[in-house]
Amino acid sequence: MAKRHGPRTPVVLIVLDGWGFRPGREGNAVELGRTPTWHRLWSNAPRTLLSASGLAVGLPEGQIGNSEVGHLNLGAGRVVPQDIVRISQAIESGEFFRLPPLVELCTRVKRRGGTLHLLGLIGNGGVHALDQHLVAAVRLAHQHELPAAIHAWLDGRDAPP
Repeated sequence: MAKRHGPRTPVVLIVLDGWGFRPGREGNAVELGRTPTWHRLWSNAPRTLLSASGLAVGLPEGQIGNSEVGHLNLGAGRVVPQDIVRISQAIESGEFFRLPPLVELCTRVKRRGGTLHLLGLIGNGGVHALDQHLVAAVRLAHQHELPAAIHAWLDGRDAPP
């Protein structure tokens, strides 16, 4: 264990939800606002900037972060891959098609002569769903020679309808 040198000093983590960093003043509410305490801290206190979107917080590349994801990563002290990324990675590696619960489900449906019903949100917004996940589920059904029925909710909030 490393030995500590010098006196103990407090460390403060301040999370400013809704604040961002952008150089320049034009159209920059943080720079244009009357924030003397903020500007004093920014000029004098140790600080760092963190990336808050995409792979830096466990989201798909280019996906905007949110409070939930940001707080989860800060609390964990590491990047926590979000479900949407974990599913995409499993599809890309082929692991998705070998997941025992999915294989068992397909085996059971086929044995009973049934149809695999796929329910979920369809959209490319990447916040709650990605189309490629549905395509992978249809491929899974095809690999097991199962008919598939899609019951879809169309996104209109995170992506245009």
